[in-house]
Order: sequence, then C-alpha cells, then structure tokens
Amino acid sequence: MQPLIWERRPTALRAPALVCAFKGWNDAGDAASTALSHIGSQLHAERFATIDPEEFFDFRATRPVVQLNEGGRREIVWPATEVWAARAPRAPRDLVLVSGHEPSMRWRTYCGIVLELAEALGAQLVVTLGALLADVAHSQPVSITGSASDEALGERLGLQRSGYEGPTGIVGVLNSACGEAGIPTASLWAAVPHYVAASPNPKAALALVRRLEGLVGVTFDGAELEEATVDYERQVDRAVQSDPDVQSFVAELEREALEDGDDEDVPSGDIIAREFQRFLRQRGPDGSG
Repeated sequence: MQPLIWERRPTALRAPALVCAFKGWNDAGDAASTALSHIGSQLHAERFATIDPEEFFDFRATRPVVQLNEGGRREIVWPATEVWAARAPRAPRDLVLVSGHEPSMRWRTYCGIVLELAEALGAQLVVTLGALLADVAHSQPVSITGSASDEALGERLGLQRSGYEGPTGIVGVLNSACGEAGIPTASLWAAVPHYVAASPNPKAALALVRRLEGLVGVTFDGAELEEATVDYERQVDRAVQSDPDVQSFVAELEREALEDGDDEDVPSGDIIAREFQRFLRQRGPDGSG
C-alpha cells in the first residue's frame, strides 16, 4: 500500500499554498497546530488525503489511542498525517493544510511524500508553522522569526531571520527538501514563554495566523483566538502575581535585561519553569486551585 492515500482529488484549487504544522518538538504551547486548526475551521476545510503512519512512527513513542465510535464500539485511531483542502473564494489563492504528529523515522522519505503531494496539486508555495520555547514574557507581543527561500519575500514580510544552529525538527528538514526541489518555501516560528510551556498558547497561535495572512494573501477571522488570548493572559497574570519569584523573573524578561540580573536575587529560568509548571498543575485547568 502506498503511504499517500487519496480519498478524493480536489479540483480547481487556485494557486494553492501548502501550509504544514506538526505536533511535538516543533509545536511549543500547541501554537502551530492550534493556528492550523483555526485556519481549517475558518475556511471549512475538507480532508481529502492521509499519509499512512506505518512506515514513519514508533508507536511506543507516539501511541495510537482507543476511542468509542458513534455505535459505542472501540476503534483504534492512528497518528496519521491528514491533508485538507481549504478554499478561500475571496482571496487570490486556496490553501492545502497538512497536519499531524512529527514522524519518528524516515524523514527524507516522508518529506518526499509531502513534495509529491505539493507537485500533484500544483502548489506554488510551501509554508511551515512552528513554535519554540524562548526567554520571552507572556505579556509582550509575540516574536515571529522565520525565513523564506525567496529573499525578497522575507524582506517584504519583515521576517527576523533566525540565527539558530542545532537540532532541527521535521519542519526544518521539509523546508530544506522543498528548497532542493525548487519549490518556494517560507517558515514561520512563534516564540513561546518557556515558564508556561505546558499550557496551550492561543496568543502565539494568533500571531502565526496574522503573519501567515500577509504571506498567503488570505484573511481569517481571529475573534475566537483573540478571546482565548485575553483569557490566557488573565490566567497567567494571576498565577505570576501569586508567586514573587516568578513575578521577578517575568519583570526581568519584560525589561529585556535578564542577562544583567542579579543571579542571587532572580532564580534561573529552568528552576522557575519547573516550579511554575508545578504551580499551574496544582491550581487545575480553571486556575482556581
């Protein structure tokens, strides 16, 4: 069986851009996957293909889940990659959304399949969304870094080119593969506060959506994410204010002078992150304790 499984072939897609986000290492605060899910919901995206997970996942690391179907029978849901057609009739192009977990193995083969998909659909651009943990404050505007295979495109979007060197995820490998195949690519990354790494971050998701708008020329209603951002900031503010150490640490981040702080007065970021995550778990999902 071929890994790329077509359920149907979408027709008349206009100058499509392939937009990809993967859960896991590339998705701090669930920001990238939330952004893609929001876009799909806004454009009433319809699934038309999947990538079978058998060749690409270690199921001990990314386990399938058991759920009850409408008839009450148990079924296994595998961590497949899903491909959705998102038509935007009032915009100059349509979108193809690729979502799933970051695969465990055979990344070059996996990226080859995504390239096959892009070529079959006539994709004119491939965009990857990601989110990383950083020394940033939750109260500040979300920093978006990125790169584009077309330097002029990167300059037009005002992308701050990342100087990161080190381990990469599937989005980095996919962007490289697209570049080698001659397909224009862009990569957008949102910075997520590491001291609230375990909490979903709608603020970072919204920032990715807004920056994507300028890249693909499609506008989205962000009201739902805006409302979630207000709630997110309110809950994190409340938690920060209840812990003097965390409050001091965040104040340093806000002044962009963490490196100049007094190490004896301000605990390290790793210590703060561990303590703050424990604090949030104790308070529960509604922040009431």
